[in-house]
Amino acid sequence: MEQMPDLSVTTRHALQEAMLTPRFYTTDFKAIDALDIDKNGLRDEFEWIREEFEHDYNKGHFKRNEEFLANFDDMPVRQLFIEFLERSCTAEFSGCILYAEMVKHLKDPTMRAIFRCMSRDEGRHAGFLNKTMADLNVALDLSVLQKRKKYTYFKPKFIFYTVYLSEKIGYSRYIQIYRHLARHPEHTIHPIFKWFEQWCNDEYRHGEFFSMLMRSQPELLNEPANRRWIRFFLLAVYATMYLNDCRRAEFYQALGLNWRQYDQDVIRLCNRIATQVYPETLPVNDPLFFHQLDKAAEYDSRANALAAAGGAINQAQAARLRAGVALRLLAAYRLPPVPTTEATKWRGLEGFPNYPGPDRVTRVAAAD
Repeated sequence: MEQMPDLSVTTRHALQEAMLTPRFYTTDFKAIDALDIDKNGLRDEFEWIREEFEHDYNKGHFKRNEEFLANFDDMPVRQLFIEFLERSCTAEFSGCILYAEMVKHLKDPTMRAIFRCMSRDEGRHAGFLNKTMADLNVALDLSVLQKRKKYTYFKPKFIFYTVYLSEKIGYSRYIQIYRHLARHPEHTIHPIFKWFEQWCNDEYRHGEFFSMLMRSQPELLNEPANRRWIRFFLLAVYATMYLNDCRRAEFYQALGLNWRQYDQDVIRLCNRIATQVYPETLPVNDPLFFHQLDKAAEYDSRANALAAAGGAINQAQAARLRAGVALRLLAAYRLPPVPTTEATKWRGLEGFPNYPGPDRVTRVAAAD
């Protein structure tokens, strides 16, 4: 990486590439532009969700109050909280950039309008997080990330699988924290968590759009090879969260959470939600599934400790343990998947707007 003496420590850290760090993505925009979203009769559903996005439910939500002006110098797990903000901000900004690129390259007016609104939402989230870091005297230069961070190329279908799951697991993570802290306000180490309920509704709505997009192209869901890819990305998203949160157990402890129970609750919720579109999901209720993730997290912790200690022998042992992480994840992947049935399919969030059908009343955004 080029020398960047003018950048803050946090910006430098966010620019680093590693297996478990948030990434920026690019894709084949021409292939996405060529998709026919009319061929399976979903045009009206896309128009409905466009109206939902343009309604902009959270237009006035992300406004800071006097609670953000408190002195947080002595807050518990301050550095881990900053890392949480940095990772979250980088991930949100990644979505903002990707969706903005979709707007530039796509011709369908409905798709352009939807991606424009989603980029607006993600940019709003990233800005809110970035201002919170500034309160803590931490600088994260998003313009530098946009220009200098490495972009990972994914085929369109991989973008759909990955982004759908990132939005849905984002909802699952934020709503679990919000509900926990609503029950246990004594563990609210910072006011930003009070904004999570409406925030995660944005994430959920974004996922609804990608669900429609995949349903409009049934081969993405039904071809045997694509089913294997779906399970791969389910596991990749779950395992990335599991290993990351194990490394930051102290942060969740400060929130009054056991990281392991929290992650398992999040994974079970996300896996249930994913049945709305995926024909099969992972067997998260099989004890062997979390046994393999627990072993992977144990090996990862031991490998990190050995690597930090230094020395050729320790590095070799760390490499063996990291290979063990991969084998444990492979074992989890090879567990029999759970087919989605009409009885087990996710029906949507209670109280959350769902497509009412073609006889719906058209929303007039300007009148709301």
